[in-house]
Amino acid sequence: MKAIALETYGGPDVLHPVDLPDPHPGPGQVRVQVHAAAVAPVDTMLRTGLLAEMNAGLHPPFVPGMEVAGVVDEVGDDIDPALAVEAGQKVVGFVDNLGAHGGYSDYVVLPAASVTRIPEGASAPEAASFINNSMTALNALEALHLPTGATLLVTGAAGSVGGYLAQLAHHAGLRVITIAGSGDDDLVRSFGADQIVHRGPDAAREVVARVPGGVDAVADAALLGDDIVGAIRDGGQLATFRPYHGDPGRGIRVHGLNVRQRATDHPAITHLRDLVNEGVLTMRVGTVLPAA
Repeated sequence: MKAIALETYGGPDVLHPVDLPDPHPGPGQVRVQVHAAAVAPVDTMLRTGLLAEMNAGLHPPFVPGMEVAGVVDEVGDDIDPALAVEAGQKVVGFVDNLGAHGGYSDYVVLPAASVTRIPEGASAPEAASFINNSMTALNALEALHLPTGATLLVTGAAGSVGGYLAQLAHHAGLRVITIAGSGDDDLVRSFGADQIVHRGPDAAREVVARVPGGVDAVADAALLGDDIVGAIRDGGQLATFRPYHGDPGRGIRVHGLNVRQRATDHPAITHLRDLVNEGVLTMRVGTVLPAA
């Protein structure tokens, strides 16, 4: 099969076409013929070597691609009937193998629990775009476990993860305050933002001016770190998506999150697909590019 891979770390030029053996599913696995694969920040991290330590036991070529859409064309033995997966289904899949065999390929083998039917009427690029980012957002909200009516600040709200955070938080009945660029007001409002603060060095102070005492929690999709901690109330919470080495003090709890732990959470994957079907979540595609 054809794949886009890297054998050394570096810039985009290290990615190149390769020929690899066709993979086949083992017990509990399915093979997906890939029609579209999303480009995620973790793919850039793999390419540049930021995941080199995690890949220490693997050997190149590394194939990026953590989320795919395509068609199940082979099914292994011992598939849980409750997963209701069968050959011929159009599916979206969550790929978790650190580049050992990612989605930038003709075929990818996945645990059957990592796939679900694509959203109704979705194109392959649309379907491939949502599962990783929406799962990242869901993972954060479940970790924060805020009660209805609590105030959540979402940084980077115009981005993929931030947008899904805002939509899921709004759906959960939270008061949603967002930080985004000055040109993104209409977009962020469409996600359910109750208030919008424009990004900049004074964003945390502006949030506190609007929410005296500070917000109950921050979901930091923009990776602002210490620059946004001042917006959190004493005893509040911070959800981070990259390692955070600071100490916010004031009894603030920090949740360091890794979406990979949800790669085989089939109920959550299917729930997110259902939320797309219900119009709670929207799929957004920036650009569609050919594989090579």
